[in-house]
Amino acid sequence: MARKTVSRKRKIGEPKDQQQLGWCQAPHKRIRISCSSRHAQQWGCSRRSVVCALRGREFRPQQQHELRLQRSLRGFAAGRLPGILKEREFSLGLLNKVFASQWLNHRQVVCGTKCNTLFVADVLTGQITRIPMLKDRECGDAGSGTVDAVTAAGRNHLPTGFHARSDQPCCGIHAIELNPSKTLLATGGDNPNSLAIYQLPTLDPVCVGDDGHNDWIFSIAWISDTMAVSGSRDGSMGLWEITEKVIADSKRSPRDDTVPSYAHISHRALKDIPKEYTNPYNCKVRALAFNNSHKELGAVSLDGYFHLWKAELNLCKILSTKLPHCKENVCLAYGQDWSVYAVGSQAHVSFLDPRQPTHNIKSVSSRERGSGIRSVSFYEHIVTVGTGQGSLLFYDIRAHRFLEDPFNPSGGYRKCPGDGILKLTTGKGWLNHDETWRSYFSDVHSFPNAVYTHCYDDSGTKLFVAGGPLCSGLHGNYAGLWS
Repeated sequence: MARKTVSRKRKIGEPKDQQQLGWCQAPHKRIRISCSSRHAQQWGCSRRSVVCALRGREFRPQQQHELRLQRSLRGFAAGRLPGILKEREFSLGLLNKVFASQWLNHRQVVCGTKCNTLFVADVLTGQITRIPMLKDRECGDAGSGTVDAVTAAGRNHLPTGFHARSDQPCCGIHAIELNPSKTLLATGGDNPNSLAIYQLPTLDPVCVGDDGHNDWIFSIAWISDTMAVSGSRDGSMGLWEITEKVIADSKRSPRDDTVPSYAHISHRALKDIPKEYTNPYNCKVRALAFNNSHKELGAVSLDGYFHLWKAELNLCKILSTKLPHCKENVCLAYGQDWSVYAVGSQAHVSFLDPRQPTHNIKSVSSRERGSGIRSVSFYEHIVTVGTGQGSLLFYDIRAHRFLEDPFNPSGGYRKCPGDGILKLTTGKGWLNHDETWRSYFSDVHSFPNAVYTHCYDDSGTKLFVAGGPLCSGLHGNYAGLWS
């Protein structure tokens, strides 16, 4: 069969730069590129043309594969790490019950106590450094941004027998939160009704929000780098803005360069949670958690309701939902990767997705009825649960079950559903044998330390756990590093 000859000559009148070059079908043939088209390709690459975008795709699958591999490794480590964690306990002197904690860096954790003490613990040396509390403005001092020099004095180390002043209220510091960029820290002030802001990493005072709440602040959530929301026992949520001017003014001291000063700010908005569903005297905001993807703020109140708010420049209510387990709802966390809120109650952890109907709320039992869930957090697909009996439980949200103890001697055989699950128990801690203990508890040989707070470091390999005795009348503390 005769082969048809194809001329390589250009058609008469066709410009050279309009010659059709196309993609060659045979891999062994080279494509001829004219000078003008080469310049056009270079110009197109500089303009991010389709050709450059297609060429960039050749490298993206490899990058995506590496990201998926890293994510898989983190998830694998998160599931295996709890089974090999070992405790190293710290001495906190005579401080009473650690309610809140956050990692500042790889070796320092900032904590707040029931005795209204703010301190930084070094997990390597065990050294405890007290941070001065920020006071409200004095009567008639509405415009002053400075305070007494003693209030804003430098850090000092706690002696072995240190304890907070006896004239402080017994509520203490219930919340400590860092903003997304980790440049500001929000917590309670010397007055537990006020919001105190410190600058990181120096922990210099910035400002105090002292005209919002009439009762103790129980929870704080940052909704941006400069805006924070506080939830109070008076049933209100305050929105506070820390402007650049406030931060800049806090760096200048009018009296002495060695004495920091701070400003007093007012709330941007103050909203009450809905009270028409239940007893208005029980509508106390207990915990907050922020969903950054949808700019939504979840709030749990002690009357057993979950409230969802749109939180940007203001607070706008979206919905209120009755929780299936409505006793002692004191902790809340949001899992960004799973789009669910985890709510701790007296004996259950409930997982709530606001996009789903209320009857789809899933709850799991903590296996320790009556002691209550005191803290909850997400890390990868593991939900860590701290109980009032001093236990740490780990729930796998993917497998819908608690992690099993890898050293369980029964080898998978269970007499009851709670057998065989991984449970870490806190150490002895310190308990003050005061008049209350001698009068009511002297015949009790041991008291478990409730896990009021726990937090993972950035690497996910260190878990700081702290708390104290569950009974409100007992004075004691516990702090430990699990790694």
